[in-house]
Amino acid sequence: MVEEKKDKKVKTEEKFVEKEAKKEERVETKKEEVEAKKGKKENDKKDGKKDKKAKKVEPKRPKKDEAVAIGRNLRVSKKNAGYVCRFIKGKDIDKAIFDLGEVIKMRKAVPFKGEIPHRKGMMSGRYPVKAAGEFIKLLKGLKGNVIVNGMDLDKTRISIASASWSSRPMRSGGRKSKRTNVLLKAREAKK
Repeated sequence: MVEEKKDKKVKTEEKFVEKEAKKEERVETKKEEVEAKKGKKENDKKDGKKDKKAKKVEPKRPKKDEAVAIGRNLRVSKKNAGYVCRFIKGKDIDKAIFDLGEVIKMRKAVPFKGEIPHRKGMMSGRYPVKAAGEFIKLLKGLKGNVIVNGMDLDKTRISIASASWSSRPMRSGGRKSKRTNVLLKAREAKK
């Protein structure tokens, strides 16, 4: 029994040695192939041929004429969202983001209608800070979509900005909470 164990050990050692020898042969052949390729490349460069590397070819996307950003179930008043939509419509995206940043800092007011106190530079207006924050997030998404669609960011303007009611879940006391859907579309301005 002891002899059988010794025979098994010897056989496993022989197999291990054979495997190592095969690995070394593979490594040597790979090294030779690499050296041969290097020599071939150097010869090609000497001959004036350019080394052509395989480039990843991305399929060209057709240029779209509009970009869309949709906000669903935003926790914003529909009234405030509607006035903010009117405020940013027709502006380019970066200008709209800047203006809404000014609204959050309470330096610029959004024009409202109704019996609301006058603000500097306009009849009546308010500072819908929460709505402005949500719209900034949407505008950043719209800006990304404009870039992905291959449109020129400098020429794009917000063509459609609309707010509508969303499903309004019940709160305590039987009150309905504020929820609004917002749709923003941007198109390239034709000049």
